[in-house]
Amino acid sequence: MMQYIKQWLRDWRDIMMHELHQIFHDGGVLLIFFVAGLLYPLLYNVIYMNGILEDTPVAVVDDAACSDSRRFIREIDATREVRVAAKCVNMAEAERLMQERKVNGIIRFPSDFGRKLAEGQTAVFSVYADMSSFLYYKNALMATNFVMLHEIGSIQMERFAAAGLTDQAALQSVKPVQYEDNNPFNRAFDYGFFLISAILMLIIQQTMFYGMSLLVGTARERNHSFASLPDKLEGNGVVRVVLGRGAAYWLLYLAIGAYITFIVPAIFGIPQRGTFTDVLALLVIFVTDCVFFSMTCSTVITRRESVFVLFLAISPVAIFLTGCSWPSVAFPAFWKVVSWFFPSTFAVQGFINLSTAGGDIAAAATQIRALTVQTIVFFFLACAAVYVENWVIRHREMLRERREQLAVRVGIDREKDHRIITGR
Repeated sequence: MMQYIKQWLRDWRDIMMHELHQIFHDGGVLLIFFVAGLLYPLLYNVIYMNGILEDTPVAVVDDAACSDSRRFIREIDATREVRVAAKCVNMAEAERLMQERKVNGIIRFPSDFGRKLAEGQTAVFSVYADMSSFLYYKNALMATNFVMLHEIGSIQMERFAAAGLTDQAALQSVKPVQYEDNNPFNRAFDYGFFLISAILMLIIQQTMFYGMSLLVGTARERNHSFASLPDKLEGNGVVRVVLGRGAAYWLLYLAIGAYITFIVPAIFGIPQRGTFTDVLALLVIFVTDCVFFSMTCSTVITRRESVFVLFLAISPVAIFLTGCSWPSVAFPAFWKVVSWFFPSTFAVQGFINLSTAGGDIAAAATQIRALTVQTIVFFFLACAAVYVENWVIRHREMLRERREQLAVRVGIDREKDHRIITGR
């Protein structure tokens, strides 16, 4: 028994060292792991460093031309988010200004705006935003919402006063509970705070998957297998292969992950309100999950260049499914189930609960349990993939003979087909 354990540990160590040798002798993998893994977090933070946009120029079309609409316009112009850069006589003129990039939004008051307010009806105004940047939309919507909420209170006070209520009674009816807005985690509504926390976790998952897939694709292009071992190794167990290969990536990405989750936020002043041990516990589980996730998914890679196609296809989907840009409760059932496939979905939510919102480990307990279940599932899937690959290698000749027999049985001349395909 002791001899078996020693052999098992020796094989595990040799597999890990062999995988590290493969990693550090592949320029593409080094580029993804150390250049992309270390520079991408800095690059994204630089891009979204100015996540606060002030005085976005907008055009106003005031078809109502009443005191209510003019008051609305003055208060909108007084907000930090937008600036009334032009007052247009019609929508055509406002649209022309937007096409010329002189304004980034349009606010239109219809002709019946003042009349409806005077008659106690619901008045409507329209907001159009330039969607070339999310910040334009955010500023136009926030400014009009703030003013609208303030005006609603004023209009209700006027209507209650007209009904005969005193100022105190009207105030109690409009605001039965006095409250004060306080946003301790993002006082300036910086868009970067919403996005960067998700991107940091996603970089860990995506760069590990692409680097591992690059090695798998290279091996298969050379008629090698990601599951085969060097001849000098004696105990070729499936678990040894999975844990040995996984240990190489786990060690590298524990260091890269610590850099991404602790050092990068400190450099750019991103909130770090969770304790070090809580965030580290989440990181360890997440990196372990990513190792087996990447090992399982990389088994479908047959060519090296396939990785770059996947990079373009998967990254936007994965960031969307984290729920940072669209609330996950609003996801259709299909996409909610799809989101459970990616470790980043739960890691991002847990990281935001710990680091951004300042919760303790209990605040991320649901996400940690989900990551643990994922780790177990992907571990067994990775073992199954290695087992199947090894079985195919051992029975390759038998499978080739059966394929030839099946071709003869159905009347296919494989040699003739090969000559036609190769043009000979």
